[in-house]
Amino acid sequence: MYSHNQSLFPLRFPRVLVWLGVFLVLAYIGLGWLIKSLLILIALLLVAPFLALVAVRWWLQRHLIQGECPVCHTSLTAVGPQDLVCPACREPLQVQSGKFVRLAPTNTIDVQAVEVQPPNHF
Repeated sequence: MYSHNQSLFPLRFPRVLVWLGVFLVLAYIGLGWLIKSLLILIALLLVAPFLALVAVRWWLQRHLIQGECPVCHTSLTAVGPQDLVCPACREPLQVQSGKFVRLAPTNTIDVQAVEVQPPNHF
């Protein structure tokens, strides 16, 4: 007879070959649409994370704004065209053309001072 270590079928098939055989039998009896559906579903499950990663990176490149506060020069990062407050100097800021600018209240004129040197008279 057979010992405990020997089996009736000495050949062992890898599981991949078993599944391939199941798929071939299903295709032979006319269930090819089921196999194609399963393969498409598996392909979508494998590709979907990569597509989501590409979409998130694209969205961040379009909506993430990085720059400095025009008042205190602190490095800032914001999402989208929204108003924000600088965490260092508490100055209200807004995004214009991808840069941070001061958000002045209405009827306020924002000027920049220029230092003028007195003439030298010797």
